[in-house]
Amino acid sequence: QVQLVESGGGLVQAGGSLRLSCTASGRTFSNYAMGWFRQAPGQERQFIAGINWTGGATWYADSVKGRFTISRDNAKNTLYLEMSSLSPEDTAVYYCARSETTWGSNRMAGYDYWGQGTQVTVSS
Repeated sequence: QVQLVESGGGLVQAGGSLRLSCTASGRTFSNYAMGWFRQAPGQERQFIAGINWTGGATWYADSVKGRFTISRDNAKNTLYLEMSSLSPEDTAVYYCARSETTWGSNRMAGYDYWGQGTQVTVSS
């Protein structure tokens, strides 16, 4: 059983930065791609960033490209999301998820384990 635990969310002013972390249990973290998703109130959960199993390839939703950076430390079983130039439109619950494969995708259906989410609120 894999457990994912997000941390680092909180309240930040527009233009500010936050770093989210996602720590995974188990010894197979490095074998799978990982992703970050977010869900704003009244909206569907959407993909925002993905990273392959080695960390050598990353991909982003257009809405966060150039502002967010996904990374991973396989030795620490930890996934990160560095967020900068935050705006109120980034307010959401942020979830990390483990892909079913080494390369991942931007579709929710391609991820089999999910964290409980961490709230990010950006004030104007």
